[in-house]
Amino acid sequence: MINFDALENNLDTLRTQYLSAQPFPHLVIDGFCEEEKLNRAYAAIPELDNKSRDYAFANNKFEKSNYKVIAPELNELYEDLSSDRFNKILSHIVAKKVFVDPKNHGGGLHQGKKNSFLDMHLDFNYHPVHKDWYRELNILLYLNKDWKKEYKGELAIKDLRTDDQLEIDVPFNRLIIQQCAPYALHGYDMTNFPEGKFRTSIATYAYQIHKRHLEKPRTTDWFPKDDASFLKKQLAKNYNFLVQTKNKLFGSNTAKNQ
Repeated sequence: MINFDALENNLDTLRTQYLSAQPFPHLVIDGFCEEEKLNRAYAAIPELDNKSRDYAFANNKFEKSNYKVIAPELNELYEDLSSDRFNKILSHIVAKKVFVDPKNHGGGLHQGKKNSFLDMHLDFNYHPVHKDWYRELNILLYLNKDWKKEYKGELAIKDLRTDDQLEIDVPFNRLIIQQCAPYALHGYDMTNFPEGKFRTSIATYAYQIHKRHLEKPRTTDWFPKDDASFLKKQLAKNYNFLVQTKNKLFGSNTAKNQ
């Protein structure tokens, strides 16, 4: 499913592009998958009805963690993304020994419907089950057929250290690899997709094993816009404490891969 040969024939170029990107390391790869297979995968995706758990900071965003059951092509993509071959490619590109979570905790198929948005945020840093796995990368494959600029929904990334920000277009068959770090924000503004079209992506995550924690483990840190309501800003400020308390009492949905 993945165009492995094209990646392996350009490893050094991809590494340079990733490491030198601003405002922090990231990489854009077009034609990531075999087009014909990805078209079949896309055609099989239904409209989702499982609303995202990020409902307070996201609008009209739906997800399916176990997307591989939808179609054989999506199962092949799932297997390719967690393969040793892809892990070697990633490790070369980012100049670190990394690996994709084979169970894809917290990832999956994401579908943004009418007026969807996702507030800027920092993702959780340490894996909810494997406490020595540090999240190094977001790996985002976009499935937006015939995407146009007026549809909006570009991936926004922002460096908390400098406030430098970049918006990256999200057309069909584009992979974006984004560094995860305590300064690496991402999200997207409200979409304007036509009726019957959705902002669609598949997310998975790559990790590095840390012998010791150099950061305090966190859940998601949210950064609502300046014009957000007082209640939303207060929820963002206390979100980590509230989620950690909930997880102690009832367990983590991310750890359960729900």
